[in-house]
This record gives sequence, structure tokens and C-alpha cells, in this order.
Amino acid sequence: MTVSIYLAHLNPVTNAHVEIIEELKKESDVIVMPVIFRKNGDEVNSRSFPFSFEVRKQMLDEAMGDSIKVSKNYTFRAPFWRYLPPLVSPFSWILRNQILEGIPEDYFTYTGDKAEGRMLKGYRLNPKIGNRKTVSATSVKNKMYDTVLGKNTTWKEDVPPKVVEIIKQHWKVVEKYAKLEDETTRVVGMKFPKDGYWSR
Repeated sequence: MTVSIYLAHLNPVTNAHVEIIEELKKESDVIVMPVIFRKNGDEVNSRSFPFSFEVRKQMLDEAMGDSIKVSKNYTFRAPFWRYLPPLVSPFSWILRNQILEGIPEDYFTYTGDKAEGRMLKGYRLNPKIGNRKTVSATSVKNKMYDTVLGKNTTWKEDVPPKVVEIIKQHWKVVEKYAKLEDETTRVVGMKFPKDGYWSR
């Protein structure tokens, strides 16, 4: 059967992510790869990327059970600039090989972001670009941050109930980043943490 590789931030996992995965499951085996940024062996988190890989994996496990696989293979290691430009940088090939490790020839990668789709095409990863869903993880994050700042929001309506419980368990993470500036930079349509972009 065809394998679909869903590359995404998933920070946090939303109803839209679940909807996409359910659609992919109808035609393929699904491997979800939440993006990870590492510097000196530690995961880099920020206002845009508040939840660690382990927390996001827990969200996926609770929302999807064992109907999908979750992989760590979509990992960038600082300095992040060295992965660009695609194909030219030898590190881009390392990342590509990392993503495709153990994947059969009959596969495609999925993204709802056209800019990221162009990047995946540059990496020759057989991208399939879907329609961006109305609810984005960014909008849900912003609602959570607004909640910390005392506003009434509806973020819980945009997230699977079991994921709501996980977010509540890690609410201190939300409180931490609600009060900080967004330390990210966008390059070739993709967000990277500023911490680790130029240095190890």
C-alpha cells in the first residue's frame, strides 16, 4: 500500500490535523513526522514551537491510537541555515535520506502549505499539496496565549478532547511562551527558530 508521510509542525495537534490524517488513511498507510529542531542535542522550543516532540507524539497517540506511526525523522540540527538551499546543500540530502529511511518506493509527502510544498518538491519528496484547513495550529496557539492574557477564547473547540487534556497538563508551557516574543525566522516558506539558525 502507498505510504503518505505527513510532515507538519503539529504544535499543537488540532481537529484539522486529525481530519487530514483521516483523509490520508483512506488511501494510504500514514507516517506522521512532527518537525523537530535540535541544538547541542536539545530540542529548541519557542512561541511558535512550544510543545516538545514527546508531548506532540502523546497528542497524536491519544487522538489517533495505533492507526498511524509517528517518526522523529524530520529533524533539523543546528545550525539550520546549512540545510538551504535544497539539493545544493549536502545537509539537505542528509535530511531527505533521514525522512525516507525505511520508506518504500511507493510514497508521497503531504503538506497543506504551498510554500512548503515547493520546498518539498525541491527536495524531490513527491509532495502532494492539500487545501489548507480553516483552523490552523497558529490560530489555536494564539487563542491559547490570549487565554493566558485574560481573554475569553474558544481554543478548546478546535482541538480533540483528549488533546485538550494534554494541553491542560502542560499549561505552564503555554503560560511561558504567551509572555515572550516570537523568536522565529521564515526562509523559503518555512519557519526556523532563530536560536540555532546561525550557530550550533
